[in-house]
Amino acid sequence: MRSRALLPAIVWLCLAFALAAQALTFPALSGRVVDEAGLLSATDRAALTEALAALEAKTTDQLVVVTLKSLQGTTIEDYGYQLGRNWQIGQRGKNNGALLIVAPNERSVRIEVGYGLEGTLTDAATKVVIEATILPRFKAGDFPGGIRRGTAEIIRLLTGDDPAQLQPGPGASAEIAGPEADFPVGPAIAIALAAVALLIFCAATGGALCGFILRMLFWMLLSGRGGSSSGNSSSSSSWSGGGGSFGGGGSSGRW
Repeated sequence: MRSRALLPAIVWLCLAFALAAQALTFPALSGRVVDEAGLLSATDRAALTEALAALEAKTTDQLVVVTLKSLQGTTIEDYGYQLGRNWQIGQRGKNNGALLIVAPNERSVRIEVGYGLEGTLTDAATKVVIEATILPRFKAGDFPGGIRRGTAEIIRLLTGDDPAQLQPGPGASAEIAGPEADFPVGPAIAIALAAVALLIFCAATGGALCGFILRMLFWMLLSGRGGSSSGNSSSSSSWSGGGGSFGGGGSSGRW
């Protein structure tokens, strides 16, 4: 009897988690530099893109610079690893991706590190990059300068080379094959768990609302809501993530 009484609570907790998992939307991965907040000039974007392409040609590591209009009420740490997973930055199996994320409205910056680069871009090393090269410039209002220096330091850590000496190699701008779809795996699992719990509850109680709620969950699962914004996908770009994943490694800073 006690376990049956707990079933409604389990169902609604699962449903709440599923809805929360859908809440974030992400900008489209339009290239190696995604300047949603409009902090960079066309010249800055071109120079950064060239350096990031050269990094990938040399090491296969993928580094993306992204500025955001909003963190949508969550922390930059939570948004960062979800963004990395959504974009699938880094190569499948190597997980060698990283993001430099700037959220000016929340005065936050983060270097998000994929599983495969955590031994090189350690929490301590990325903290030094943020504290010593990025934050002083951001505090002075020099966002492009902070982003350029921060990117250069991350590249230096990954290659040991002066980024100014890196030249794009053959095929640096070629498309990197990634998954065909951006299906939101995390929300899908949460919704599926909620549906299973609801089925158990319905079998035990025969609640009248069960059918309606199950249809709603089924629609949410198929619609693919929450993992991407309406324009998000590598299909609109000549470059994409390679299937990498993230687990929350990296460091953050605020000014």
